[in-house]
Amino acid sequence: MTETDNAAMRQYWNEVAGPRWVERADLQEARNLEVAELLLREAKPQAGERVLDVGCGPGATSFPFAAAVGPTGHVTGADISDPMLGLLRQRVAERGAKNITPLSADAQVHPFSPGGFDLVISRFGVMFFADPVAAFRNLAAALRPGGRLCMAVWAPIADNLHWKIPFDIAVRRLGPPKPADPRAPGPLAFSDPAYLRDILEKAGFAEVAVTPTRFSVLGRSPRQEAELAGQIGPPGRLLDEKQVDDVPRRDIVAEFEAAFAAHAAANGELRLPGTVLLAKALRP
Repeated sequence: MTETDNAAMRQYWNEVAGPRWVERADLQEARNLEVAELLLREAKPQAGERVLDVGCGPGATSFPFAAAVGPTGHVTGADISDPMLGLLRQRVAERGAKNITPLSADAQVHPFSPGGFDLVISRFGVMFFADPVAAFRNLAAALRPGGRLCMAVWAPIADNLHWKIPFDIAVRRLGPPKPADPRAPGPLAFSDPAYLRDILEKAGFAEVAVTPTRFSVLGRSPRQEAELAGQIGPPGRLLDEKQVDDVPRRDIVAEFEAAFAAHAAANGELRLPGTVLLAKALRP
């Protein structure tokens, strides 16, 4: 394997999704705050532990885990998106976080120090591997014997209202996406619990558990939620695939906004039911 194995995802997260995410980083992180809290609660980081945060982005999980492991512990935040890592480096400097190291790396092939970590975590950062078994085998090797894996990945669109609402509108307006392998790298690659469990077991993990877990996406307003849906996730990808120009895209996003408004509270905020698959495992 070489760094070219995930070249398509590297390009996408450096040229398309990464810059879009960075522009809205605070909003994105606030929306998925409950998942970050879930991961922290379930992973149970301990003082002094060494943590690898895969697909760390600008650090929504790296910072709370760094606080949990304390000054004697350490978090390595690995990502292939240079724009997102750039924001993480800026935040590390601004906050004086001495126990976080940003790392530009393809976790599928990066030569991590064997047994160098006590805990591998990820919040929505592992669904993009070209060869997931090879990737998780590499991550297992980075864990010490008895080390833990704890990560959250997306459940299907039907279980995530923040995607289902705009995706259904986009399909009605534009037609369905072109046929594709549902397990191809992308946000929904691991949405089948049995498939994810099989990958982790083939990669050498033990005591694998994959649990659908409910949470709420916390939207600040229908407009902001609609704008995000037009840029990121399955609805945004469908608009990109159909090469929708600016004017019709704005029209479709306005329809997203109207649909989200029906779910808003009196103050305009949204709590949209969502589901992740929480995967936990051990390195034997």
